[in-house]
Amino acid sequence: MIEWKEETIIEANIEKVWMLFSDEHIKKIMPKVEEHTLIEKTEEEVGAKHQQKYREGKRVETYIVETTQYDNTENKKLKQTSFVLGKAFEITTTFTLLKIDESHTKFIYEGQNIGVNFVGRAMLKLSSKNANNDVVREFMERVGNEALKI
Repeated sequence: MIEWKEETIIEANIEKVWMLFSDEHIKKIMPKVEEHTLIEKTEEEVGAKHQQKYREGKRVETYIVETTQYDNTENKKLKQTSFVLGKAFEITTTFTLLKIDESHTKFIYEGQNIGVNFVGRAMLKLSSKNANNDVVREFMERVGNEALKI
């Protein structure tokens, strides 16, 4: 299992940052997601399901992402999702935004990747923790950069 939790301060209003996690803007912060289609409920509730298509090189993976937690208040925004990738990994991600003031937002990104079968567990044991940390940092930087563009 791989786990992570990183925090950063983004110099943007919490509502602008939160917009990036909406269906309309998700591809800006997740450019390898080629398709993000709502298939059940609404995007703003627990139990919402989206079909996603994710490209890694020439391979495209299709999977269902379920929203398992959702909170949208004036000072705190939270979205947790869970999905199984390639029948090998169960991935849970949590995006939390906390309002510091009108122009600063604390962004907390945490998650875990669990191998659900022998292949998944073996791949995680062989994977580099540094490579995972780089992916997490790159994602957080992308969110910060995109928030400044809105």
